[in-house]
Amino acid sequence: MTHSAPRRARVRAPELTGKGGWLNTGDKQYTLADLRGRIVILDFWKFTAVH
Repeated sequence: MTHSAPRRARVRAPELTGKGGWLNTGDKQYTLADLRGRIVILDFWKFTAVH
């Protein structure tokens, strides 16, 4: 009996785009391909939520 490596689930996700673009990235606009294999923390906020 042979064992194969476990299959990784494929995740389909839209690109992360928005009106204002990326902040604090040195003007680099990242794609999902750029972030593949990395741990990414996203913080979604809007000006009305700032106190």
